[in-house]
Amino acid sequence: QVHLVESGGGLAQPGGSLRLSCAASGSMLRINDMGWYRQAPGKQRELIASITKIGTTNYADSVKGRFTISRNNAKNTVYLQMTSLKPEDTAVYYCAGGRTNAIRPGFEPDYWGQGTQVTVSS
Repeated sequence: QVHLVESGGGLAQPGGSLRLSCAASGSMLRINDMGWYRQAPGKQRELIASITKIGTTNYADSVKGRFTISRNNAKNTVYLQMTSLKPEDTAVYYCAGGRTNAIRPGFEPDYWGQGTQVTVSS
């Protein structure tokens, strides 16, 4: 089993920055790809960033150029650096992990974190 725990959410002002972290523990051999999803009130959960074990990244158009996903395999941790935040970035952010190609639109990750709230407001 794999356990994912997010941290770093909170309140930010428009134009501000936040950094989310996701610490993974357990059977790490089951994790190749990792990613961040978010779900805003009344909306479906969406994949916003993914990263493979060797560091290949992909981003949703809504966050491209503003958010950066990274990972430290030695620490079993994935990060999401969020800059130039907008009110529409307000959502619950979820870390996810899975086998190769599991973190893609239309596919279901094998493991989920519990989520962390990000609120962007002045």
